[in-house]
Amino acid sequence: MTPTSSGCVLVTVTGKDHPGITARLTGLLADAGAELLDVEQVVVQGRLTLCLLVRLPDARGIPSALLFAARELGVDLDFQAVESPDSNATAPARYVVTAVGRALGARELHALSSHLAGQGVNLERIVRLTHTHLGSVELHVTLPASVEPEALKRSLLALSMRDNTFDVALQRESLFRRSKRMVVMDMDSTLIRIEVIDELARAHGVGEQVSRITERAMHGEMDYDESLRQRVALLAGLDVAVLHRLAANLPLTEGAETLMRVLRRLGYRTAVISGGFSVAAEALKARLGIDHAYSNVLEEEGGKLTGRTVGPIVNARRKAELLEQLAKQEGILLEQVIAVGDGANDLLMLERAGLGIAFRAKPRLREAADTSISAGGLDAILYLLGLTGRELQEAG
Repeated sequence: MTPTSSGCVLVTVTGKDHPGITARLTGLLADAGAELLDVEQVVVQGRLTLCLLVRLPDARGIPSALLFAARELGVDLDFQAVESPDSNATAPARYVVTAVGRALGARELHALSSHLAGQGVNLERIVRLTHTHLGSVELHVTLPASVEPEALKRSLLALSMRDNTFDVALQRESLFRRSKRMVVMDMDSTLIRIEVIDELARAHGVGEQVSRITERAMHGEMDYDESLRQRVALLAGLDVAVLHRLAANLPLTEGAETLMRVLRRLGYRTAVISGGFSVAAEALKARLGIDHAYSNVLEEEGGKLTGRTVGPIVNARRKAELLEQLAKQEGILLEQVIAVGDGANDLLMLERAGLGIAFRAKPRLREAADTSISAGGLDAILYLLGLTGRELQEAG
């Protein structure tokens, strides 16, 4: 080994992990007056890789002392002379790419890493998040100046939609990524697997009529408020007991209970903001320990639905307003809010939040959101927060 004029050496240690390796080697460096500039250590399946960037006052004698200690410790050492880090250089923007799937194998990681390499993105570190199986990883990357984060996000979305076995999220590595404090969710087809209005319509024998109105609204032939009024009008005369029975047995989306339980344990504030109906939203609020619930109120009279709603309709604009209102009420910055939804009327809400997640949504919403989840359940959101499987076990 011939050091550079800066005297910087990268020492790489590999071998079977056991206590005392780092202590012994750093002790030798300290005794020699070496300056430690950087350090990184990882253990995978009991095998250690330790990297130490040091500036040596005098290279003579130190490598041989380290090699002698390494033999006693049962590890291998490699020395490489490198240039001194430029303390005045502008640090590149750092991002985290999170991949979540049922299982991530060589094929999935190859597809993702090849895609990033093709964009000129530098992969600096990979961290496994799941505990018992390889289901989620974080890739810490830096972006060249030529790569726009928004363009990279869209290309990663296209990759995940094409592969369809894992989801990919791109987030700026910043203070707010791991300091979210509130999660706001849509209800129908997000927190629960059904659309409550469709179930009520079928029970009342007007399922086809309601579906036709929904279809017209989806094609832009009428606005959301008018479509809701027309659909609710068809429910006039339905026994309220049907609504309450449905609300008592709502089928939760996969991962919903885990997500809400962990969020409660970690002190997050939670809310349902839904264009659905209050009886169902309040039932979920009680069942899952949700802090707030906002939705449309169906008018009742004599134990029957009147076919009208009470109060302002919770449409796209109202959802976004309620999110802002809640964040202000709780003293939480919008950057610390996560919003989750599946439909076009969730878009404004997702845009206001620090992280907007399209959950099993149509392509249009997936493209507009910060990220999307389609391959996994709602508990995949926890990995986007940077939580690991071991941490989830502790919080569960």
